[in-house]
Amino acid sequence: MDITKKDIDALNAVLTVVIEKKDYQEKVDQVLTNYKKTANIPGFRKGHIPMGMVKKQFGQSVLVEEVNKLLQEKMNSYLTQEKLDILGNPLPKNETEIDWTSEDFSFEFELGLAPEFTVDISKKATVSYKIEADKSMVDNQVKTIRKQYGKLISQTEVGKTDEVTGTFSSTEADLEHKTTFEVDVVKGKKQLTALVGAKVGDKVALSTKGLFAEDSLLARHLGLKPEEVKGMNVMVSFAIEEVNTREMAALDQEFFDKLFGEGVVTNEKELKAKIKEDAERQFEQQSDQKLLNDVIETLIAHTKFDLPSDFLKRWIQSTGEAKLTFDEAVAEYDRSEKGLRYQLIEGKLRETYPELQIKFEELNAFAHDMIKAQMAQYGHMTPTDQEVDGIVARIMSNEEEVRRLSEQLNTKKLLEFFKTNAKLKSKTISYDQFIKEAYA
Repeated sequence: MDITKKDIDALNAVLTVVIEKKDYQEKVDQVLTNYKKTANIPGFRKGHIPMGMVKKQFGQSVLVEEVNKLLQEKMNSYLTQEKLDILGNPLPKNETEIDWTSEDFSFEFELGLAPEFTVDISKKATVSYKIEADKSMVDNQVKTIRKQYGKLISQTEVGKTDEVTGTFSSTEADLEHKTTFEVDVVKGKKQLTALVGAKVGDKVALSTKGLFAEDSLLARHLGLKPEEVKGMNVMVSFAIEEVNTREMAALDQEFFDKLFGEGVVTNEKELKAKIKEDAERQFEQQSDQKLLNDVIETLIAHTKFDLPSDFLKRWIQSTGEAKLTFDEAVAEYDRSEKGLRYQLIEGKLRETYPELQIKFEELNAFAHDMIKAQMAQYGHMTPTDQEVDGIVARIMSNEEEVRRLSEQLNTKKLLEFFKTNAKLKSKTISYDQFIKEAYA
């Protein structure tokens, strides 16, 4: 057997595998001998079939199967030994030309080779957001919590700050939906005027256009899908069933203890500081995800290398259960090219920086920490090592769970690596500004 590689260019090569009779004949004879013992052919007793008959009936199919097995085995071994970094899988080039009545065979395969490149993580600066919970946000959160823990006082007439329950209905829009909302979320002046002063039992005609500040609120309170309320401009009837004033909870020690535990917070200033701290801890997760996404996009945009695109399009066309046209394969390649580029970049980073590689000990420790955190969420603050070890052992025996954990740990390691090594430009911003700027 002989295997040779001919480079077409830096990204494409042809692999030629020559298989001679001496490479496969012994295995073919062995299989046919077994067939002779076990095959059922009408007119012959089992085990007494002439070898000529066995070869005539099964010889070619056995030959094809054994040669293909040998071909795949030796080709995979060659790619591994030569440390060839290929993209996709080898594509047969001359399979329709193979004459299976011959004794020797020559197979050709096209290879798409991974490009050579380097990754410079400090080439282009990426914004690292520090999201602050500003005074307005903290004050609003205090107000919301005080309402949540406050008392409802029934009213007979709608006031500007009341909470109203009723049913929206419309024959034209084919809707009838019961809902509750605070009057101060109503945006339209005419609608607000119609509501304020109305009494329990009244039916108020309201226009949906400009009723609420956001389409999502309109959809929720009408019981419709977001796409159904876009540009909606109809008159609806709102039957008022209940009106309540929500008396806010007093800012006293009983209230503070309900929120955070006994003695953790003792006054309004500490309450606001705690709310600010908790909010910014949650914001950090969003900021981290944004940073990770942005660094990845920056690396893709500024790490330049060519791909064997023609090969990959043909490979995409040849794989999968459904046969694709070439145009469909091109479209699929265009959709997946960015992801492929990042896979190569991430692989290069892992190759260059060993600390990014995931070791079993790290994955095992990560799983232990995750289980302990989950148990703590359910109030089990001090699990025994035996309890945690047992759960982790079950997780680590599940291939799907190991894959999921590996992805999570990989993301964590990449984020820590980028925070330490990437070129970052820090920016302090409010949450509202972050949403507008980061996701515009």
